[in-house]
Order: sequence, then C-alpha cells, then structure tokens
Amino acid sequence: MNSLPPLPGPLPLPVQDPRARGVVLDYAGMHTLVGDLVLPTDASMYVMSALETARELIRYSYYRYEFATVAVTHSLFALEHVLVERLAIDEPLQKLIERATDAGLISVELAAELDRSRLLRDNLTQGAVTSASLGPTGAIDMVRAVFEAVSLLLRPAREVEATAVEGKGGQPEELLARLWKEHRRALYPDSFRGVDIEGVELILLDADVAGLVLRELNGGLDDSGIAILWACIADLDKIASLINSEYCASYFARLRTMAQLAAARHIPTAT
Repeated sequence: MNSLPPLPGPLPLPVQDPRARGVVLDYAGMHTLVGDLVLPTDASMYVMSALETARELIRYSYYRYEFATVAVTHSLFALEHVLVERLAIDEPLQKLIERATDAGLISVELAAELDRSRLLRDNLTQGAVTSASLGPTGAIDMVRAVFEAVSLLLRPAREVEATAVEGKGGQPEELLARLWKEHRRALYPDSFRGVDIEGVELILLDADVAGLVLRELNGGLDDSGIAILWACIADLDKIASLINSEYCASYFARLRTMAQLAAARHIPTAT
C-alpha cells in the first residue's frame, strides 16, 4: 500500500541555475553545446552508458551547475574501463594514461588533457575542491577529450600502425627517431615475457629489432644487419595477427613500423 501523501499540485518547471548564465541563451542551446559528443558505436554498453550519462549531465548543468563537474568525473569511468581492456593491465588511471601515451595510442597533448580530468576527480575525492569548481564550458572540453581518447583506444592495433606515419608527419629519418624515443619509454608487456608464438620468442625479437634500429640511427646497418632486419620483419608479420593483447599488439605494431622504416632506407631507388 502506498502511504505517501498525494502531491499538492503539478511540480514546478525547472529554472536555469544563475551560475550557468552566459553559457547559452536558453536550454535549447545546451543541445548545440554537446552536439559533437557522438557515442562510439563499437564501444561496450558499459562504456556507451557512461559516456552518454556524462554528456547528459553537461546538458542538464543548465539547471544544476554542479552537474558539469560530475560529468567529467563520470566520463572517466568509460576511459579507465577502455584503458584497462586495451592495455590488458589494471593500474591507477594516471599510470594507464602514461602507458597509452608511451604505446603511441594517444598523443602527449591529449594525455595532458585527460590528466587534468583525473586531477579534478582526485581533488574532488580528497575534498580539495567542490562539485561547483567547474562550469559547463570547462566541462565540455574535458569530456570531449575523453570521447576522443575512447574512440582512439577502440581502434584495432593494425589501424594504429597504418596511421602512424600519417599522424607523425616529417621525414622517415625523423619519424624513426621519434618512434625509437617512444619505444624506449614504453614498458615491455609483462604477460608476454618468455612467450613463444609460431616459434618466435617475442622478447628476443624485441631486443633484436631494437638493437638493429639503434645501429641504423647511430650510423647505419651493414649488409649482415640489413639481412637480419628483414628476417625480423618477416617474424613480425607472422605474429602480428596472433597477439591477443591490445597493448602487446600495439607495442609490436610500433616495433614493426620502426623495422620497416629502417629497412626502407636500404632499398635501392628505382631508376
């Protein structure tokens, strides 16, 4: 039996939070504000739900200013979930963002924006700031970065490899040097130490290619080194589609790109 007393009349219509004035002319303007936050169709239901909730919280911050800050913190649920799945490792969000950057999955600039959101969440948890510390305009930029990062992280490893040269730009020599710098910072996937795929010992292949790339950067490979490098590329091609970890696949995709860039410098120019 429902013991609640009947409502005295219709509920009052919500009114704009005075702190949100100046962001848009009216509530309809909030639809435009969040219009470019498009849900990735290939995400899991959990991720899509978290991102959609974050987007709607920004929309309704027109009526309750604090919803903007909550939108940013809620979007991090989706980001952390995708990072754990892609990297196949469960670590604090700060570490996950660093690993994704080292693996070339997200740019340094995007990582910095994501870390701003993480710091906001941590400060909120520790009581250093309140839920009113961020308005709709600031929230939209931070949540947009999360949407962008999730879309990038959902790309297959082969697509990351295929777009590496386009995304980096510059001459092949410069690109090889940059990829080498990224590779040196990246951690080898722990769960693949001692793993053999189709007769290829992954950690030894990593060491061989890294050594050859370094020799190429420091003066160039001799004929013997070039022959070994091409053999390594054949092994990388063999294992590429058989790695079942997204982080490991990305790690070896970058290694393969470096090997191909180093080898391409020794292919005779057509005459």
